[in-house]
Order: sequence, then C-alpha cells, then structure tokens
Amino acid sequence: MQRSISIIIPAYNEEKRLPSTLKIVKAYLDRTPWDFCEVVVVDDGSRDGTAAVAESAGVRVLRNPGNRGKGYTVRHGMMEARGEWSLFTDADLSSPIDELAKLWDAVEQSGAQGAIGSRALDRKLVGVHQPPFREIMGRVFNLVMRLVTGLPFHDTQCGFKLFQTRAAHEIFRRQLLDGFGFDVEVLFIAKRLGFRTLEVPVRWNDVAGTKVSLMRGVAAFLDPLKVRWNGIAGKYK
Repeated sequence: MQRSISIIIPAYNEEKRLPSTLKIVKAYLDRTPWDFCEVVVVDDGSRDGTAAVAESAGVRVLRNPGNRGKGYTVRHGMMEARGEWSLFTDADLSSPIDELAKLWDAVEQSGAQGAIGSRALDRKLVGVHQPPFREIMGRVFNLVMRLVTGLPFHDTQCGFKLFQTRAAHEIFRRQLLDGFGFDVEVLFIAKRLGFRTLEVPVRWNDVAGTKVSLMRGVAAFLDPLKVRWNGIAGKYK
C-alpha cells in the first residue's frame, strides 16, 4: 500500500491556533516515512489572518468563496487532495495528530477504504470531556442517527477521519450538506457505494473555543433525517 497522504485542516478564524497546530502536524509528518505528504488548510472565509498564517507556515492553502460551513470546507479539501489517502482533522487537534497511526494501521490491516476516529468505543481515551449537557446531547444524537440512517457507528462526529482519496472523491462529490451534519452524510454515502469504513478508538480532548453554537447543535438533529430522505429520493446515485 502506497504511503502517500494529504492532511486536510478546515479553518475558520483560526489565526491564533494555526501556528501551533501546523508546527505539530509538520513535525509529526517529518517523523513518519510517507512517500509523499502535504498539509492543506482550507480557509472558510475567515475574517482574520487565517490564510496568511497558513501561507507563512509553508502549507498549501485553499480558499472558499465566502463562509460556507464545515461540510463545504472539508469537501473542498478532500476533492483537491493529492495524496493516495486523505485525513481531515480539526484545527484544534482535539484528536492528536499521532492518532493517525491507529487509523492507518486499521486500513492497512483490513483493506478498508476508510477509518474514523471514535470517542465512544473507549471513553477512557477521552482526557478532557465536553460539558455534561453537550456530552449527553452527543449520545442522544448518535442514538437518533443510528435509528434513522441504519449506520452502525457509535460516534460519527469526531473530526478525525481517514479515507482512501479515490474513494473520497466518489463520496464527497455526492455530498449535499454543507453544515456540521455532513459527517453522517459522507458515512451514509460511503456505505451506499460499498466502501468499507472502520471505527477506531482514539485519544480526544475537548478544546475551548468551539465554533458550534448550542442552537446549531440542536438543529443538527434534523440532518440524519435529511440524509435518510436524500437516500430514499436517490440523490446519492
């Protein structure tokens, strides 16, 4: 299996966090024997110096046409990835970048086309928890998601996912949701297309400064219904 990877980092107003994040990611890649690797920051219409900070760090920068949402931003990066494999990870590195080794081992040993980080399979790996209300809402969301979509995953919302780029192009070009519910959608599409995706327990820490408001989190409960309806309507063919 070719060791070639693109690290996709969606970023909105991340001027302060990005320098440290990019330094950590680049140091990790320097320690690992990839045949080819690239770091891609996708700027989602930031109002601060996010793009300039990324460019000064020497990484590849893509710009959205305005503020379009995390789903749009991740899709933009995944569709432009040049590596054989593509990982998207949050700018706050809530899952440390070296957890990529666990996802890579999973796909390498199984031949799967994707692996997603999970906080739910081994909660002892969660170092810093979310506030209790958010954590409870997350568990309820997952229950609703499984009932509505039939997906088997225990945690679809961890922002740490690895896909074979060839498969990712087929998956993400069919994606319709631009908001935070896109994770469910891409996993649903992957299953429909016959791509195998594994769920892997990873370390995770809640980081202050989340971009997800409470109202937006509540609204995300509608997304599994949208995904299910789109599937019934044949919109992912």
